[in-house]
Amino acid sequence: MLEDLTPTPAPTSWPTAYPQGYAVVDVETTGLSREDRIISAAVYRLDARGEVEDHWYTTVNPERDPGPVWIHGLTSDVLEGAPLFVDIAEEFASRLDGRVLVAHNAVFDWSMIAREYARAEREAPVRQRLCTIALSKELGLPLSNHKLETLAAHYGVVQQRAHHALDDARVLAEAFRPSLHAAALGGVRLPLLECRPLTEWSASPATSGSALPQIGRQASGGYGSYQPAGWRPSRKRPACPYPNPGRYEDGKPLKQGMRVAFSGDTSVERDLLEDRAVEAGLHVATSLSRLTSLLVTNDPDSMTSKVVRARQYGTPVVDEAAFGQLLRDVEPAARG
Repeated sequence: MLEDLTPTPAPTSWPTAYPQGYAVVDVETTGLSREDRIISAAVYRLDARGEVEDHWYTTVNPERDPGPVWIHGLTSDVLEGAPLFVDIAEEFASRLDGRVLVAHNAVFDWSMIAREYARAEREAPVRQRLCTIALSKELGLPLSNHKLETLAAHYGVVQQRAHHALDDARVLAEAFRPSLHAAALGGVRLPLLECRPLTEWSASPATSGSALPQIGRQASGGYGSYQPAGWRPSRKRPACPYPNPGRYEDGKPLKQGMRVAFSGDTSVERDLLEDRAVEAGLHVATSLSRLTSLLVTNDPDSMTSKVVRARQYGTPVVDEAAFGQLLRDVEPAARG
């Protein structure tokens, strides 16, 4: 594991375009799917130059079994007396308000937070996020992998309780500060992505109109026995009326009929993002082939089957934020 104890020199001037404050966040959850719940959350508030202002931590009753206790250590007994998310939503929001959300693999933390606020019929006051994995890549840090512990070791930060939200947030805050200073010193543009609140959460038929199962009391008693909630019922999309004009070319607009595939988590719920693509005249593909015009993913270094095939076929890849910009000006299909 690489380690670098040399402090990053403070830049003599600070980029005026950089944010005025950050909220370094870590959440522990019952699992990794969109139906899973937050069971603990921590926030370190930092000023414009990454100095700690304060920190906050809470456990959360997920109203279901706590999932992989062997990872996060939070049992049903511990969580039974914890507040519900709706009870801490206001305090959590006050910690995020007006700041850039910073997290390690930020698309996951943001997605979990956004879904909890949607369930509570509220919106998280966050408009941008910054992933420290993406920032370390922008800085070209010599890391053997992109785990939090590896980033922490690079800056000499000691982890005390891995997978405890408060300690993970502390470690990330301490590692983010020198990363931020290195970016400012090198004139690096921060890899900020848009956070679009989710607003269409609805309970599934299995849970609509009835109370959610009590924590630790599911009929089957096992992890994953919770009846999930969802966004909208799955539906077959109509065929795209336009012919495929070929692959997307960097610097040029999308064209109606282009085949677009998605891979991995997105800050905008996948169904909604796909709807926007269909409304713009694009063909949403469920798999990736040599005919795919573009792959949209926030994690181009992952080893999902779509990303692997995109590499093999040379399919262009953009992240969600870039795709959102492209959707604003889709070129009409050529008239036959």
